[in-house]
Amino acid sequence: HLQAILESLVDGVYIANVDRRIDFMNKALISEFGDGRGQICYRFFEGRETPCPTCHRLDIIAGKAVRTRRHHEASGKIYDVVVCPLRRPDGMTGLMGVYRDVPAWEEDKSRARTSEEQYRTLFESVQQGIYISTVEGKFDDCNPALLNMLGYDSKEEFLQIDITRDLYLRPSDRDRFQEIMAHDGGVHDFEVEFKRKDGTPVIVMLAALARRDKEGEVIGYEGLMVDITELKKIEQQLREKSEFLNNMIQASMDAIIVADMKGNILVYNKAAERILGYTVGEALGGMHITNVYPAKMAYEVMRMMRGPEYGGPGKLDSLSREYQRKDGTTVACNLSAALIHDDEGREMATVGVLVDLTERLGMEKRLRDAQEKLLRSEKLAAMGRLTSQVAHEINNPLYGIINTLELLRPCVPEESRRKRIHEMAISEGHRLADLIRKMLSLSKPAEENRRETDMAELLGDLLLFVEKQMKERGIEIASNFVEDLPRLTVSPSQMRQVFLNLLQNARDAMSSGGTVTVSAEADDGVMCVDVNDTGQGIREDHLDKVFEAFFTTKDKVKGVGLGLSLCYSIIKDHGGDITVKSEPGKGSTFTVMLPVDTSTQSKES
Repeated sequence: HLQAILESLVDGVYIANVDRRIDFMNKALISEFGDGRGQICYRFFEGRETPCPTCHRLDIIAGKAVRTRRHHEASGKIYDVVVCPLRRPDGMTGLMGVYRDVPAWEEDKSRARTSEEQYRTLFESVQQGIYISTVEGKFDDCNPALLNMLGYDSKEEFLQIDITRDLYLRPSDRDRFQEIMAHDGGVHDFEVEFKRKDGTPVIVMLAALARRDKEGEVIGYEGLMVDITELKKIEQQLREKSEFLNNMIQASMDAIIVADMKGNILVYNKAAERILGYTVGEALGGMHITNVYPAKMAYEVMRMMRGPEYGGPGKLDSLSREYQRKDGTTVACNLSAALIHDDEGREMATVGVLVDLTERLGMEKRLRDAQEKLLRSEKLAAMGRLTSQVAHEINNPLYGIINTLELLRPCVPEESRRKRIHEMAISEGHRLADLIRKMLSLSKPAEENRRETDMAELLGDLLLFVEKQMKERGIEIASNFVEDLPRLTVSPSQMRQVFLNLLQNARDAMSSGGTVTVSAEADDGVMCVDVNDTGQGIREDHLDKVFEAFFTTKDKVKGVGLGLSLCYSIIKDHGGDITVKSEPGKGSTFTVMLPVDTSTQSKES
């Protein structure tokens, strides 16, 4: 519209930038001087190599227009020339010059009337609101579009309103507008809220220039108004939808990451920050998607998304992998992803959702452990019932055999070769009887009233008991008991049986000598006793089996695998637990956990 207005003028008009290079000439000026767009104004119009004096006048520098007359040698004409600065809040952006042929203007008044009529036609037909107003706050003129925008039926009524009181929703905005106009001579993209005649608000984008008198004083304003109410509503709706979507993304417990096709991260929520360790600022500050997973995996994900077999083209239903955290550790996650396309089907970005599997895997492990413990308990119970029946059936004939062999002992001469065989038979009979007693203990541990027991004293006596035996094998004994260990309500003989068995296992694991350390502490209602050795350790595939009946890594002469099963049965019967940690070549640690107060679980024989 501004260009159309300038083109319709009979006066020649040009606009130059701060470097005095001509950016625009209207048709009237081109017809007079030719097309000088792109040239330096003083070279084109004056034929000078240096700026003309007008450009250096203080009025121009102060933001005021300057009027002068110039004689154009080539045409012999005299022109009335007005040069005014073009300014924005950040400073002067160029100059605008108007060339008026003085004789032609004076000779042809009809051209002026024609130009005014054209201007008025344009003024009336423009769809945006155009106005002229005074500094005091009255409108001098306006077009129909402005009346329609503000809800007024007649121009006469509109020209009578008080701008500050009747137009501005907030009168302080009028003061701010006038301050800017006084300082800069114009405003661009000035957003303000006006009132319609019925009082409803309307949001307007305002552009205006100051009108000045001959002395350069501001006497009014002229400008353009555009109703942007609907546009602002759309912007608000988009902003609300964007905020809702962002809040939903940030509230997700799963990591959501969006990256462009170059791998630059565009969206990164709080869950991703928690799972991967990178802050939102780091991720959105230029971090590449390969920080989350290696480049080869990125290519694999893209290949899977583009194929039809992993959820359909553009989708990836599920991919469980280890993902890199900022601190170098990895976290197990399940990835689902999809490609985002534009309206023309071009790939724009990828969105991935990472579900942290740590808790689920931990729960699955705890469930497996519980199932294994239950299975172990059921196996022990079944084994106990079976062995109890078998042992009772074997015991009577076995003791008959042992007693018979004992009666025959005096009948075999000492010097006889059969003496050794006879003694071996007696020894094996007693070993078999001992085995049966252990088997019976699986189903029914030795009966004894449980009583308060000083565990530090009990463990100390056991260490003293095995000390000589250990030293003979080159094994050092160490202990570490915290002070004031609480007393436990347990069966002392069963506890001796448990820890003696653990100490014997430690001894057998250190055939070349070493150190066995027994430590005890109590915390949070549980006493923990560790029996640690520096022996050969236990293979990983054997760790889950060590408490099973008849499982042993020793040779047949040393045992049949009932010791740890019996320990497990006794500790479970006391409401506790027993675990093992071991690494081949680095020794083993058996941990016995007993409740500090087991009085409610006591059994009377």
